[in-house]
Amino acid sequence: MMTRATAVAMVQKIMDGGCADDAEADGVLEALDRGLACPSGYVCNLIFWPERREPTAAEVVEQALAYRHLAPRGSGRPVPG
Repeated sequence: MMTRATAVAMVQKIMDGGCADDAEADGVLEALDRGLACPSGYVCNLIFWPERREPTAAEVVEQALAYRHLAPRGSGRPVPG
């Protein structure tokens, strides 16, 4: 799992348009999904299609980290106790 600070920096890079091309952006988004233990495309949706106002990079990471808390018990995913 990646650190919160690393994830925030990566999300900010995407939000700032700091990737050289779509391939780099896709790679960063995939790394975020893996590093934050989210389903494929989850972080992308949080960034580009938020439910409400545009979130900050830190808010995107917090929402992505909260995803794990929604997993049902016995699903094989860790659930904080």
